[in-house]
Amino acid sequence: MKPTAPAPSRPPRPTRHRTASRFALLATVTALLAGALAWPAAERAEAAPATFAHPGVTVSRGQLDFARQQVNAGAQPWKGAYDQMMASKYGSLTRTAKPRAVVECGSYSNPNYGCTDEREDAIAAYTQALAWYVTRDARYAKKAIELMDAWSATIKDHTNSNAPLQTGWAGSSWPKAAEIIKYTYDGGWANSGRFSTMLRDVYLPKVINGSNSNGNWELSMMEAAVGISVFLEDKSSYDKAMAKFRTRTAAYVYLSSDGALPKTVPSQNLDTTQKIVNYWQGQSTFVNGVTQETCRDFTHTGYGISAIAHIAETSRIQGQDLYGTDVGERLRHALGFQAKYELGEAAPSWLCGGSLHLGLGPVTEVGYNALHNRLGIAMTNTERLTGQNRPAGSNNLFVAWETLTHGDNPS
Repeated sequence: MKPTAPAPSRPPRPTRHRTASRFALLATVTALLAGALAWPAAERAEAAPATFAHPGVTVSRGQLDFARQQVNAGAQPWKGAYDQMMASKYGSLTRTAKPRAVVECGSYSNPNYGCTDEREDAIAAYTQALAWYVTRDARYAKKAIELMDAWSATIKDHTNSNAPLQTGWAGSSWPKAAEIIKYTYDGGWANSGRFSTMLRDVYLPKVINGSNSNGNWELSMMEAAVGISVFLEDKSSYDKAMAKFRTRTAAYVYLSSDGALPKTVPSQNLDTTQKIVNYWQGQSTFVNGVTQETCRDFTHTGYGISAIAHIAETSRIQGQDLYGTDVGERLRHALGFQAKYELGEAAPSWLCGGSLHLGLGPVTEVGYNALHNRLGIAMTNTERLTGQNRPAGSNNLFVAWETLTHGDNPS
């Protein structure tokens, strides 16, 4: 089967205009700078709001209110999503935290010294916080606090090769839980300051400088960094994380407007076509929505897509709607492209040699709701996959209960 897009060739060398006027060059640079300075806020990466909105990490108070109303009315799919959440191991009021001073995670979590415990306790804290908000039963808020307090009293470091990713995954869930408890529970949280210190000293330094590994690493790390920055109201870290996010998202999901080759992260020195193809898991034909890890497997691709959606949603809640920028366009195409094959369409020979490893995970709700329901963009494949997977559960890493929080949510 012929590819739907031509394989890239090396970009031609730029023509040198040796006689170009220095005055013309200066005028061009001045115009470009003026244009950059005139960009609306939604086009700039430096996006910290003047005042942070709370709860404001991935899910807003308005979204929580909508979910609560739907559950209490017994409406579907929200009631089913809530029941699924409460029946999970994360919804148990008898859960006991398993904190460690040092969480050691090797490649593929081998060794696994506290890795699963940390991620799952963080998801459990978020689950209990959601249960509190829906039921107003203080037992759930107290359980969320108990889990957060156990870890903030204990953890000092993450070590071994997967430490940055592990910190990103757990660090994405903790602030979601903490935001709900701190800003909606009126029963008090005596150790909230210690929890802030944990995020600032143990988690943020591990994630804020990013990673040159596969793109899902840095995207998950930036999700954690953005969420932590919101909770800490740290504008400097928010701006730094958002700038890295914008660069990495552009280098993770291809758009035809990028040119013959995908964009790259400068620090990775992917300065030849072959280096780029190798980094893209051997993929040499680039079309809208293919990602840097599509040919690795859809599961890791789903991690990256989910983190993009989560950060875009947090940014929207904080007053800067990235869905209207290239972030939204890349997210839309990434969701639609992967959904098409996840739904069963055969892979053409030009895509990953005609062989795909599926398993996208419960990652479509946030992006689909924002782009289709809120902005009115047709997303046939994503709509079908989202409906098929409802209620979306947890991937047991950093994604949880998004049919409940974002399914067809107008807020």
